[in-house]
Amino acid sequence: MTNKNITVIGLGAGNLEQMSLGVYNQLTQEKGKIFVRTLDHPVMPSLIERGVTFFSFDSVYENHDDFEAVYEEIVDALLVEATNKDIVYAVPGHPMLAERTVKLLLEKEKEDANLHITLKGGQSYLDSMFSALKIDPIEGFQFIDATSFDRFHLQYGNHLIFSQVYDQMIASEVKLALLEDLPHDFLVYIVNAAGTEEEWVKEVPLFELDRTISISNLMSIYVPPVDKKYRTHQFTSLREVIAELRGPNGCPWDQKQTHDSLRPYLIEEAYEVIEAINEKDDTQLADELGDVLLQIMLHSQIGEEAGYFTVDDVIRNITEKMIRRHPHVFQKTSVTGEEDVLTNWEEIKKKEKGNKGNKQSLLEGIEKSLPALLYAKELQAKAAKVGFDWNNPEPMWEKVTEEIKEFKEVIENSNLQAQEEEFGDILFSLINIARFYRIDPELALFRTNKKFQSRFQYMEHKIKANGNELLNMTLKEMDHYWELAKKAEKEREQ
Repeated sequence: MTNKNITVIGLGAGNLEQMSLGVYNQLTQEKGKIFVRTLDHPVMPSLIERGVTFFSFDSVYENHDDFEAVYEEIVDALLVEATNKDIVYAVPGHPMLAERTVKLLLEKEKEDANLHITLKGGQSYLDSMFSALKIDPIEGFQFIDATSFDRFHLQYGNHLIFSQVYDQMIASEVKLALLEDLPHDFLVYIVNAAGTEEEWVKEVPLFELDRTISISNLMSIYVPPVDKKYRTHQFTSLREVIAELRGPNGCPWDQKQTHDSLRPYLIEEAYEVIEAINEKDDTQLADELGDVLLQIMLHSQIGEEAGYFTVDDVIRNITEKMIRRHPHVFQKTSVTGEEDVLTNWEEIKKKEKGNKGNKQSLLEGIEKSLPALLYAKELQAKAAKVGFDWNNPEPMWEKVTEEIKEFKEVIENSNLQAQEEEFGDILFSLINIARFYRIDPELALFRTNKKFQSRFQYMEHKIKANGNELLNMTLKEMDHYWELAKKAEKEREQ
């Protein structure tokens, strides 16, 4: 097959005076047509005056709604032209700086042994940008394509430069993304035509970024390094705070904590999350989830200090596990519903555990620190996997009745241990019913506890408001106030 040769030349960032002699000579001495991504560049008028002929792809921009489609069409057209003869393709700036078409061409070169891409010259506009802004990139620098970026990847501790701010809409998208993280009056900078006679820099508050001036394709947006006080919402800030708390000059309480000593706090914080969910209090939920995250970070910091694991390992493990256990999302496995998902999940878990999956009993592997109600639920669920379960609730109710009868019998003529065992049988059978109806028994009891507490405290308040004390009242009188509490509760729910 015929070789296809494309020479990509960078036009530099500014006017003709900034262009290298080698690039200038190649452009002015080229006999064939030179393809250029856009004629909208400061050096173009001077080159055209000197007789250089260009074929521009500016019209392609009008054919598509997104830039990626534009770049792909340009690359396809270049490949067709290169089939017939060697061609020259000129791009603004340097070929390897924020030039998507060049990147696509290089990807094509990897796929096609007959395609050869040669890169030449072109001063990067970043040199002029650093001079215009008077910044040193060694302090930390991130270069961002304003047409395509992920806000969560922005490193606000660095100098940020958004390139390719072609129009007002792109400037607005950058502004809205930054407003998610920064104050509305945070000062940013608009840089126009860095390195040319038209260069200027303007400082503006973030909220005015897309309002104050007309945007051109030679503009960039600069965000200076952001003070830590504005970055407390980012994960790295939390990690630094926890390390400081555990460090030599940290908090005595945090310093002495261990995995063992922190156990009760994790359980406590988890239940407070449940309470916030039950209360439908989103503000409180965000706060309580933060408390759970604190526990995770403390355990991770302790693990890092001991040299066993870090929070990176924690995140890596759960990320890889979620990808592994959801092949219907991240691979090409097909599922027809939730049951297929759960079946796949269990099969993947078995493979992950390897030899650990060869248990002596099906009931092994249940976390021993679970509350008794949840432990019972897990026991029943595991037994159900091999068919040791009822298919309908009728025999379950019969079992509850049977256990209540047996409990009444032992109350009359047995010791405490026998009574506890029979009472436990009642609870165990009730958990079976809860599981059948997909009710979490721990949460159900948690709700009942909260309901009892709320009603009792209402009753206390009303009795005191009427100048009386609980200890001075009969059960019948207290029942009256209990009913008032229930009535008030229903009114609040309506």
